[in-house]
Amino acid sequence: MLLGFTLGAAVGAVLGLTGAGGGVLAVPALVLGLGLSLPEAAPIALVAVGGAAAMGCIAGLRRGLVRYRAAALMAAVGALCAPLGMWLAHHLPVRVLIVAFCAVMVVIAVRMLRQAGAAGRAADDAHAEHNCMINRLTGRFRWNLRCSATLAGIGATAGLFTGMLGVGGGFLIVPAFRQFSDLTMQASAATSLAVIALVSSATVAGSLAAGASLAPSAWAFIAGTAGGMFAGRLTAARLPWQWLQRIFAWTVLAVAAALFARHFV
Repeated sequence: MLLGFTLGAAVGAVLGLTGAGGGVLAVPALVLGLGLSLPEAAPIALVAVGGAAAMGCIAGLRRGLVRYRAAALMAAVGALCAPLGMWLAHHLPVRVLIVAFCAVMVVIAVRMLRQAGAAGRAADDAHAEHNCMINRLTGRFRWNLRCSATLAGIGATAGLFTGMLGVGGGFLIVPAFRQFSDLTMQASAATSLAVIALVSSATVAGSLAAGASLAPSAWAFIAGTAGGMFAGRLTAARLPWQWLQRIFAWTVLAVAAALFARHFV
C-alpha cells in the first residue's frame, strides 16, 4: 500500500508540474513497481490521472487559464476515439502494446528535450502565425475551420492513445498546443488537464462497464496521485519550465528503457 501511494505521489507531482506526462509514467509505475500487466494497469492509471487532472483543471478554471470550449471539443472527439483504442488494446499482443508504449515515450522525451533547448521561443511566438490564435482582447481562440480541425485532430489522437495504452494524452496535448497555437505554457497545461479529466472519465466509465475492477493497492496509488498533483501545482510556478522539461524527458527515457528491458531482455 505504501509503495503504491509513493509511486502515485511521484506520478501526480509530474502531472501537476508539467500538465502532461502523468499517464505515460503511471502505467510503467504500476507495471514495474506493483507488478501489474499492462491491461491491468491501464484502468488504474486512467482513474488516478483523470482524478488528479480534474483537481488541476478546477484550479485552472478559477484562474481563467482553461480554454474550456477547446477542451470540450477535444474531449468529445477523444471520447469517441477512445473505444477504438480499447478495442485495439484487447486484440493486440501485449508485446506489441509494450513496444508501442516505449516508442511513444521515446518520441515524447525527444520532443521535450528539443523544446527545452530551443532558444527564444517566447519571442518567436509573439510574431508567429499558428493554426489557432488567441484574440488578445477576449483571451479566447479565434474560431475558424483550420483551428477547429486542428483541435479535433489533437483530441482524436489523444483519445486513441488513452484507450489503447491507458495514458491521459497530456504528453500529446501540451506539445501540440505549443506547436499549433499561441497559448501560454500555463494555459496549455491547464487546458490539457481539462481534456485529460474529461477523456479519462469517459474511458474509465467504459472500462468499468466492461467489468474492470480496482484492487485496494490501486486506491492507494490513486490517493497518492491526487496528493502529488496538489504538491506539483503549488511548486510549478516556482521552477523554470525548461528545467522541468529536461528532467521529465530524461526520466521518461529511463522508464522506457526499464520497461522494454523487463519484457524483452
